[in-house]
Amino acid sequence: MEKRQIYLAGGCFWGLEKLMQSIPGVLDAVSGYANGTCEADANYKTVCGGKTNFRETVLVTYDPARVSLDQLLFAYYAVVDKTAVNRQGHDIGTQYQAGVYYADDASKAVVERVAAVERARTPGFAVEIKPLENFFPAEEYHQDYLDKNPGGYCHIPFAEIARLSNSVIDAGEYARPAEAEIVKRLSPEQYAVTQNSATERPFQNEFFRNDEKGLYVDVVTGEPLFTSEDKYESSCGWPAFTKPVESAVVVEREDRTHGMFRVEVRSRAGDSHLGHVFENDPESPNGVRYCINSAALRFIPYDKLDEEGYGYLKSKFKKS
Repeated sequence: MEKRQIYLAGGCFWGLEKLMQSIPGVLDAVSGYANGTCEADANYKTVCGGKTNFRETVLVTYDPARVSLDQLLFAYYAVVDKTAVNRQGHDIGTQYQAGVYYADDASKAVVERVAAVERARTPGFAVEIKPLENFFPAEEYHQDYLDKNPGGYCHIPFAEIARLSNSVIDAGEYARPAEAEIVKRLSPEQYAVTQNSATERPFQNEFFRNDEKGLYVDVVTGEPLFTSEDKYESSCGWPAFTKPVESAVVVEREDRTHGMFRVEVRSRAGDSHLGHVFENDPESPNGVRYCINSAALRFIPYDKLDEEGYGYLKSKFKKS
């Protein structure tokens, strides 16, 4: 079995260690100190003094046949404050600076590609992206801390850990292509919508009235986004869904353009603009409306899922 490693700093290492341990395919997660002065300084008391430059870091060992580095990185970015400098949550100090540290060229390529996606959608992106200089395991009482202390401090909500660890859609299968390939692959309207956050015309778009059973994927990367099971008839003029196929496959962020406050929806791996999500929609079965541009989607009929490599998602559909 092949084993690979990545080093993740995201505030107090207890919570990040627990998150990584919860993701299928992760073989081990060790709390420690990375990229600091020297081994003699790699202890909790000295590091908390703020003069060592060490970051509280989790060494993650994983099986790439079961989980991709992309998947681990997007889970990491989902729980860290990407704009914070020398702090995470209530924890303040240089040891709490967020960072991703790689130890080989293959990891570097993935780390930099995923960081570019996150940087593009995060003004003020402040996560360190650097090669690993050194790493020293933390004291034994820090290891598996939340297993030893179930009620212990964790700056990552346990609901988030459960949400991210239950995802079966691996982002590594749907990496964002190079810009030249995106331009080649998309129509002018698809490019305007997904890359420039344009909005297609209501009612006169491909999937507004589509009621066929199947899967909707990101037109840029092919990442699964929504299913016909969660699509409902709406008067909004665009395809409307009650939820994504998995919550982890979309990223939601504030949108204050055009003098309005809205919540924009973007795809996780491709960073495609998809549309917006609204609450308190009286037409929605659960009150939530994911209002999505048809131009951001590609539709795969249910009977084509196996042929197109999406057969593993058939469990997301009700049996006919």
